[in-house]
Amino acid sequence: MLFMKEHVAKQARRAKEASRKLAWVPVEVRDAALLAMADALEANQDEILEVNAKEVEAAKERGTRLNMIDRLTLTPKRIADMAEGIRQVVKLPDPLGTFDIDITRPNGLRIRRARVPFGVVGIIYEARPNVTADAIALCIKSANACILRGGSEAIRTNKKIVDVLRDAAIANGIPENVIEFISIIDRDSVVVMCRLRGLIDVIIPRGGAGLIERVIEHSTVPVIETGKGVCHTFIDETANLDMAVKVCVNAKTSRPSVCNAMETLLIHKAVAEEFLPKVAAALREKNVELHGDEACRKILPDMKEATEEDWTTEYNDLILSIKIVDDIEEAIAHINKYSSNHSDAIITEDKLHASKFRRWVDSSTVYVNASTRFTDGFEFGLGAEIGISTQKLHARGPMGLEALTTMKYLVDGNGQIR
Repeated sequence: MLFMKEHVAKQARRAKEASRKLAWVPVEVRDAALLAMADALEANQDEILEVNAKEVEAAKERGTRLNMIDRLTLTPKRIADMAEGIRQVVKLPDPLGTFDIDITRPNGLRIRRARVPFGVVGIIYEARPNVTADAIALCIKSANACILRGGSEAIRTNKKIVDVLRDAAIANGIPENVIEFISIIDRDSVVVMCRLRGLIDVIIPRGGAGLIERVIEHSTVPVIETGKGVCHTFIDETANLDMAVKVCVNAKTSRPSVCNAMETLLIHKAVAEEFLPKVAAALREKNVELHGDEACRKILPDMKEATEEDWTTEYNDLILSIKIVDDIEEAIAHINKYSSNHSDAIITEDKLHASKFRRWVDSSTVYVNASTRFTDGFEFGLGAEIGISTQKLHARGPMGLEALTTMKYLVDGNGQIR
């Protein structure tokens, strides 16, 4: 344990020193390095896929759930998407040095507020290797050093990606040690990271509720919560039912293992008799297991009975809980009680209902007539994302470059005293 503490602290100290150098690297150099890193990712695709295939096979042999296998698995398309995410970050404006306040006081003091990097960003995440590339790209663009700790299931894949990106970064003007990767599998390394206050400036956990709660419980470093996704879709009495079926199937089945997938479907009682059989048939064609409340099971008796636990569960799998509600007020109340404040949607043709849903649903992202699957930094035009924040302080929703900066006041005078 002592060796692990010393090793992780040493990595954090290296990153801290490197962060001060990176802060002086011009955005033109950072952008050029990122482009080279995207190219390197694609050039080394075969090696990355070879390493990943071995880890996927090992996970299957351990009996890992299919939804977790999906998160772990890389394909040529996913690597191409990772590279494109990096290139999208390059196209974004430099988040640093801009002034959102620039005023001159009556006493002659000029006061400006500028955006500056945090310094060292710690990212603790589970199986998804694409997080590695996204996190590194956003940190370099925002002039932050990063220290990464990925899940044990993808430790070799993540390390390979880090090695490829770090080599390309250093070769193109990025200081050494800006990218640090903790390859220690022991879960206590997470606790060690969380207690490196003064070396790590902020920690962002990405994963299930257990990981996030563990980080929050042990951390003395400020934490930005990227919570679980218990996402809802409400089918209003005025909804276009054909569109509603299409949206629901996409929200649940396009990639069920991710945090923006729908986990609970709410249906207005006025359309339940017509809509529930339609959507159930479409979902069952995609092998979705349906859990319904008593009202649902009167319409479709072969549905499994939904329990109280279902309403709070992030399945990350082809399972969906369904409830019939009396009106929009009951739907909103259910969402605000059970939602994880991630992403929730209403399908409606009623503008007043859409407005009420937007106003009263307390989530980071609220949709009208669209799938929750769009809650994503790339889809929002932010390039890659560092996570999706469900908290209310500092950042909320998909976190792009601005979320990796803080503020500094710059005050210029000519001898003023108070």
